[in-house]
Amino acid sequence: MRCPFCGDTDSQVKDSRSSEDGAAIRRRRQCEGCGARFTTFERIQLRDLTVVKKNGRREAFDRSKLARAIGFACRKRDIAPERVERLVSGIQRQLETRGDEVRAEEIGELVMDGLKTLDHVAYIRFASIYKDFNEASDFAEIAGEVVEVPDDAPAPAQPDKLL
Repeated sequence: MRCPFCGDTDSQVKDSRSSEDGAAIRRRRQCEGCGARFTTFERIQLRDLTVVKKNGRREAFDRSKLARAIGFACRKRDIAPERVERLVSGIQRQLETRGDEVRAEEIGELVMDGLKTLDHVAYIRFASIYKDFNEASDFAEIAGEVVEVPDDAPAPAQPDKLL
């Protein structure tokens, strides 16, 4: 493993542990050259995925692109980063079991399903971009799809009315 600080190829594993619900191994390493410590992750990759875009263009699946899109939807929401990482890992595992090629629409639908259970606001944010909302009624329609708050849940605090 190449050191990100000095580029030396010799490093020693100091600690290994399972992470992401057993889907990856987290390793703490120390560079033999400069002594710096860094973390690496080892994940199982069932196959190389190709994403088929709407226009027919093909590109390699990019996990970081998926994580970035979900991260944008979850921005400024009280969602633990571990939950977002589990969602990304779960979607990637589902895609890898479907075959070597997946349609971009399949990825979008899996993200929508995952965000719907994770956070309603993040779900609506992602849907507004994914479904290319043009009207306010588009937001109202998708907001109607989210699960309603149960009747026995405490009512949210009402702001003071302005006079």
